[in-house]
Amino acid sequence: MLFDTHTHLDNQAFDEDREDIIARALEQGVTRMVNVGFNRETIPTTMALAEKYDFIYAAVGWHPTDAVTMEQADLDWIADLTKHEKVVAIGEIGLDYYWDTSPKDVQQQVFRQQIGMARELGMPIIIHNRDAHEDVVRILREEKANEVGGIMHSFSGSWETAKMCLDMGFYISFGGPVTFKNAKQPKEVLVQIPNDRLLIETDAPYLTPHPYRGKRNESAYVRLVAETAAELKGMDFEEFCRMTTANALTCFDIR
Repeated sequence: MLFDTHTHLDNQAFDEDREDIIARALEQGVTRMVNVGFNRETIPTTMALAEKYDFIYAAVGWHPTDAVTMEQADLDWIADLTKHEKVVAIGEIGLDYYWDTSPKDVQQQVFRQQIGMARELGMPIIIHNRDAHEDVVRILREEKANEVGGIMHSFSGSWETAKMCLDMGFYISFGGPVTFKNAKQPKEVLVQIPNDRLLIETDAPYLTPHPYRGKRNESAYVRLVAETAAELKGMDFEEFCRMTTANALTCFDIR
């Protein structure tokens, strides 16, 4: 019983074989997935998937690389969508200092606005953090994100950063990179994460795990992440799957 807590099955990379991709995930024991919509194009397609499949849930938010395009109407749209029974989080939101598509100050403003909205609505948040660890943690603290918590998606930071996020009530999620042979830091951090705060994901079609690195990722491959993570934790595979699925159900308040 696996839960892919972060995937993009609406991505055009799956346009030719989406139903096969979903069927393969089910065959590999993936019983639930959260598909993430993050701009005007992907929020509607994410909602369509969540409405079509019982086992697919939705997260909706505004991605930092698209921050410069966000208007008040978009925030209102996201807030309205959170009333939908299949929407379980606001995200992915955060900061991305790798891609130079939105100025840092605009990213930070949009990040703060969405944290504030999540607090008003009582929704967990999914954090995208690329090359912006210090600012992400600072803004989460300043905006009292601990009131809602959520997920540090595809975590790539240090144990010190992870501890600060754990202290604010966040879950730490790992994907394909933890399977890479040269991924020393993610492996070291994963081992130290408390069992009740650990999640797994694919971020498909991105960040494909070994041995398929460099090819298109898919939700079925969350099993490869789970196998590596269970081994690192010294846990039985099935026990690890039950644990991380239970964590995800708690995080997203899925009954």
